[in-house]
Amino acid sequence: MKLIRVRRRALPVAKFVLLIWMVSVAVFLLLELIPGDPVDGLVPPGASQEMRDQATRIYGLDQPLVQRYLDWVGGIFQGDFGRSFTTQSPVMSMIAERAPVSLEIAFLSMVLALVISIPVGVWSAYRPGGVIDKIATALTSATLATPSFVLGILLVFIFGVQLGLLPILGWVPFAEDPLLHIQYLILPVVTLAAGETVLFTRLLKGDMMATLQQDHVLSARARGLPTWRILARHALRQSSFSLVTVSGVVIGRLIGGTVIIEAIFGLPGMGTLVVNSILSRDYIVVQAVVLLSALVYLLMNTLVDLAYPWLDPRVRKAAS
Repeated sequence: MKLIRVRRRALPVAKFVLLIWMVSVAVFLLLELIPGDPVDGLVPPGASQEMRDQATRIYGLDQPLVQRYLDWVGGIFQGDFGRSFTTQSPVMSMIAERAPVSLEIAFLSMVLALVISIPVGVWSAYRPGGVIDKIATALTSATLATPSFVLGILLVFIFGVQLGLLPILGWVPFAEDPLLHIQYLILPVVTLAAGETVLFTRLLKGDMMATLQQDHVLSARARGLPTWRILARHALRQSSFSLVTVSGVVIGRLIGGTVIIEAIFGLPGMGTLVVNSILSRDYIVVQAVVLLSALVYLLMNTLVDLAYPWLDPRVRKAAS
């Protein structure tokens, strides 16, 4: 029985390793499938054949495909993603410089979405048709009908241009001016969190309404337990199964979603780095960012799979 439990827990880890290997192969082949000669992005227009040959040797493009893949993966295990075609800077240092901006926006958006959606979803399920439920339903419909980039532009127009309450474009590091840093964060975070808040609220409300009809909750009500205790201890944890599952997926989507948000608000994050790298054909940077994004996405999903038995006793019982 213990062996079965170990195998069940090892399965998500094995799936993670297999998927990240498949992603690494796909991302590496990205450079091979793009039309044109990669050397064109390494040398200036009109470069001599000698310069082209030199660039080919420096970046190992004269090596067999399998050898280049092994060299690339070996470098990654040592924290070396190569050097940028255009700036000659280490790719890892470029990502390390931009990543904090994107991760901070994605993390704060996730926190904001959960902080709003959990109490609203719980109370809407407890009092369906009430004032909070009606307001949440109206805002949900409005948000679903508005794409994130439209919402971002709308917030910029209202709070930046018309009211002048918040800065529109740019970024100030926290160490330089904490208050101004927060002001620059508000509009991007709200824009990115809006869609996820709607998703979380609807998901939690549906699960909570089903849980509140189960015997153990009805029994708790019959015993006269306080409402907050019934909702928090007897209903919320069991109802959070779907919410946690989706949250793992959403984190990866939020990191990817910063591409549009960073473009709208002029933020110096990984999204801006990817866009600039694509425009300059600096594909080695694109490879690294895509691989790291996939790594975070798969890692979060693996952690969610491992958390299932803790969240739901039925899964734990089935596993045993």
